[in-house]
Amino acid sequence: MSSQTYSISDLARELDITTRAIRFYEEQGLLSPERRGQERIYSPRDKVSLKLILRGKRIGFSLAECRELIELYDPTSGNQKQLHSMLAKIAERREQLEQQLLDIEQMKLELDTAEERCIQALEQTIKGEEIAQ
Repeated sequence: MSSQTYSISDLARELDITTRAIRFYEEQGLLSPERRGQERIYSPRDKVSLKLILRGKRIGFSLAECRELIELYDPTSGNQKQLHSMLAKIAERREQLEQQLLDIEQMKLELDTAEERCIQALEQTIKGEEIAQ
């Protein structure tokens, strides 16, 4: 592993996120930079963790799920446990999205039915007014 380190502004710039977001992830225990006085020094592992958090967020993982994946990070084993866990989480997320798609389709059908009933009721009201005149 390289001995390169990063400042909070280096990571923010490189990963296109705010320093505030990085501090938030640190407060949540997802990152653990070294401290030199007030300065935070981030390792390559912190950078990998941050990338994993950002990727996880994009695909809908919770911070708890991201934490679980970060804890499994073990480059000495080729990250096999982490990768298997990630695959399981991806499959789970895909199932959730499929269910949400079905729920959305069902809701659209319900909206169509409600809309049709409203249109029919309006048409009957208008016809009733025309007959009354």
